[in-house]
Amino acid sequence: MQGVMKAHQLGRVLRHSSSSTLLYSLSRFQSPCILEANSEYCSNNSSLWRGYFTSGTIYGNYMEKDGNLRRNVCQCQKCSMMFRASFSTEAGTVESSATESVKELYDKMLKCVVEQKSAPPNALLWSLLQSCANHEDVNLLFDILRRLRIFRLSNLRIHENFNCALCQEITKACLRVGAIELGKKVLWKHSLYGLTPNIGSAHHLLLFAKKHNDVKLLVEVMNLVKKNDLILQPGTADIVFSICSQTDNWDLICKYGKRFVKAGVKLRKTSLDTWMEFASKIGDVDALWKIEKIRSETMKEHTLASGLSCAKGFLIDHKPEDAAAVIQLLNLTVPDSRRQNFIVELQKLVADWPLEVIKLQKDERKKELAATLQHDIPTMLSALSNMGLKLNVNVEDLTRNEAILS
Repeated sequence: MQGVMKAHQLGRVLRHSSSSTLLYSLSRFQSPCILEANSEYCSNNSSLWRGYFTSGTIYGNYMEKDGNLRRNVCQCQKCSMMFRASFSTEAGTVESSATESVKELYDKMLKCVVEQKSAPPNALLWSLLQSCANHEDVNLLFDILRRLRIFRLSNLRIHENFNCALCQEITKACLRVGAIELGKKVLWKHSLYGLTPNIGSAHHLLLFAKKHNDVKLLVEVMNLVKKNDLILQPGTADIVFSICSQTDNWDLICKYGKRFVKAGVKLRKTSLDTWMEFASKIGDVDALWKIEKIRSETMKEHTLASGLSCAKGFLIDHKPEDAAAVIQLLNLTVPDSRRQNFIVELQKLVADWPLEVIKLQKDERKKELAATLQHDIPTMLSALSNMGLKLNVNVEDLTRNEAILS
């Protein structure tokens, strides 16, 4: 009797359910055979419920249609693929265009997790990582990562994320196929994939940005680093500064330079050299001396780049003797293996740098700086000659060079 009452209640619910609601529920599978069968169902909706209940027994056209619908679902290849992916829309969509080797590895891992209820061998995941060759492959990779995370939590009671080494390889796989957005997800502190955000993964993304001179990606990665509380490293500064230098973005290198210093990062010689060379290139002596102060607190001796940058700063400040003293100090300390490079860079300082730095000044500042350098560079060369360092360089008349003054 109780079963008959429940059957009557079910009948009332189904009678008041709109066909459009049922159609929407079925169309979630995105299968042509289902939609075709469902259209047939809708067209015969008026007679579908005829003879629905008799003495509590369910029978009639509905069961016939339902049986046909189920057979169509089972016979549909696309649906079987999506059932195998546990109704994962993303996995079902990309599987058709993923490479065969990746699909095979994905299916093996999925079978372990879904059917066998066991953790797949680590070798399968590493092989899948190395086999990723396009964006669809990486989509399957992230889908299986999500499933593995759920399996580890629910079945194995493992709450830890995947280790940093694996996460870095995931980042490299994303970059290899150009899936930048997925690669950035590795830096997320909270995600569906059980990934461990680490500065090593950020470095891979930054190196990709450096290779393509992508300032936008640089900014996005540095924002993610900050948002997810990743610890900045000296290597991070090396990459960031080199990107800013390559793209002539002085404001950005200053912004991140202050951030590194505030975070207590001990900047390497390479980072400081890049920063100081950039400052001397554009003639920003105020910033140059601030960077030199940071450098002098951690390093006793100048590198070739930092020493020549200071010499350029002294020339802009109208102090040619100080510039000569710095160059002479470099002359005494530079190793023999780098002496030829030292002479070349010194010749560039005299012949090329004045033209470059004057061009980058504001119009009202150009003539003033040209006059200063025109007077002070010969004075510096004379002082160097008295110290025993002679250079055969012709100093161009900077005050009459219309190309750089205009």
